Amino acid sequence: MARVIVVTSGKGGVGKTTITANLGLHLASKNYRVCLIDMDIGLNNLDVVLNMEDKVIYNMLDVIEHKCRLKEALVQDGTYPLLFLLSSGGLNQNLTITLSQIKSVINELHFNFDYILIDCPAGIDAGFKRAVSCAEEALVVTTPHLSSLRDADKVITILTSYNITSKRFVINRARGDLIQDKLMFDVHDIGKTLGIEFGGVVPEDDRVITNTSQTINNQKFAVNRAFEILTNNIITGEKKLFDCTYKYRGFLGSIKKFLKRSV
Repeated sequence: MARVIVVTSGKGGVGKTTITANLGLHLASKNYRVCLIDMDIGLNNLDVVLNMEDKVIYNMLDVIEHKCRLKEALVQDGTYPLLFLLSSGGLNQNLTITLSQIKSVINELHFNFDYILIDCPAGIDAGFKRAVSCAEEALVVTTPHLSSLRDADKVITILTSYNITSKRFVINRARGDLIQDKLMFDVHDIGKTLGIEFGGVVPEDDRVITNTSQTINNQKFAVNRAFEILTNNIITGEKKLFDCTYKYRGFLGSIKKFLKRSV
């Protein structure tokens, strides 16, 4: 049976889809069977992040409308064959999607995968409710900014009314230089604010790319080490912390902070 995890945020633009894609890739690289479901119907872009947009022929709406079988709608990753994508497709104004239909699709996937990651749409409307209702665990993605933390806190409150057995938060786009100088919330401050378990922290890095062996295996990139820790935390339940402030300590760290802020 698969672990079904919804990746949500409440607020758009915090990197929820990027977290979903990279977590899926790292899980698949560890020989887990992973299915990523894009539940952002009409505004879906998980296929783009994964460089799979040219491979998508059928989507979840086609499955619901019985235009294809579920296995025909699953797109296999070219680099990590244990990773599959179920795209949501464009919005069909004539189709009313029910929660039972979505659950039926996920139930069919349950026995073929170890992990099912649901990329939840932003906001807390019907799309959010459908995505969360299908999951057993939740990752709440936030950035270390007050507006994002407020939205994350609201989502966590809402999650208490659903059958979610585990809730963890993931800090995305953390700036180690700003955290070191106490100009940005760190993980401990955020943990006290949100009141749920820690999942992981991902530093701000322009090299957050997906679907390449370099992304998974090249440990000289801090962002790759961060995703490794996040993935292991999800698998084992541990709460290890990636320290994004380490290179900004001491004399050399002060120089690096100056250079980073001068760019």
